[in-house]
Amino acid sequence: MREPAHQATHAAPRVGYVHGPVALTPSTLAAFGFGTAAPAVDDPRWLSVALAPIGRSASEVWEVDGEVQSGREGELRWSRGGGWLYAAVECREDEHGGTEAAARYAYGLLSRFVAGAPEQHVQRIWNYLGAINAGEADDERYKHFCTGRIGGMGDVFAHGFPAATAIGHHADPERLQVYLLATDRPGTRVENPRQVSAWRYPRQYGRTPPSFARATLLPAGDVLAISGTAAVVGHASAHAGDIEAQLAETLRNLDALLAAGGLPAGFGRTAPLKAYVRHPEHAPAVQAFAAKHFPEAPLVLLHGDICREELLIEIDGWRYRA
Repeated sequence: MREPAHQATHAAPRVGYVHGPVALTPSTLAAFGFGTAAPAVDDPRWLSVALAPIGRSASEVWEVDGEVQSGREGELRWSRGGGWLYAAVECREDEHGGTEAAARYAYGLLSRFVAGAPEQHVQRIWNYLGAINAGEADDERYKHFCTGRIGGMGDVFAHGFPAATAIGHHADPERLQVYLLATDRPGTRVENPRQVSAWRYPRQYGRTPPSFARATLLPAGDVLAISGTAAVVGHASAHAGDIEAQLAETLRNLDALLAAGGLPAGFGRTAPLKAYVRHPEHAPAVQAFAAKHFPEAPLVLLHGDICREELLIEIDGWRYRA
């Protein structure tokens, strides 16, 4: 849908990776360091993510057009500028009643904050929790997280789910991190025709299906925010135990998302990506695959567990039209 002439659509945040020290500028909306070696920065815009880098370390930085304001409200931190809002909650599950209750708490904080902000349209969410695959059947921690997430989402998600990533970290298992990107205009949710929409998964995947879209086309239509994408066809995991086959299937799903979102094929310099690798010994295979299929794309490898135990690799990121 074309925007009315009197309504401006804000330029999307510019996402990049920095190797070495990071200097937050007045236009930095958010920045993320990975692993225990990441510096401690006393700024609400900085988040030390619990996922460890594999190989060369990097920080992720979001820049916007305009000066950024920021602050904290208890366990919630936020920043806004250029028409965009970043908000994050970091909490301990054991202080909020366990995985399900902590997810409900974190999403409740975020939902209420966004509901009171000018930027009420959530475009993208990231979730990092410890021991994501621990527990059997309905007692798996990820499934508890999904139930808590939907319980805390609130009215700001009533019109549809945003793109999202949920990955297990290997730091303190009680540490839950959730952060989002929102703006004052709705984006367009994009689904993958090769996959069943996550919220329509059958009962075998838990009491509460995952609550996310496969991607979000940001309001100007020039950036696709890509959810965590893995070797899932229909609703079933494919190629259990085979990293090469899972990489190839993941790329087919990424290509399908670009086509569904109306973006040109391929991932080059304008496509910063993150690969979450379950077993660090698979990193050379991931790097070789990336060098062959998207050699110019900025890529960060992180040690993280995928939400299904049989999946070895997940990739998310951004695809700018130009």
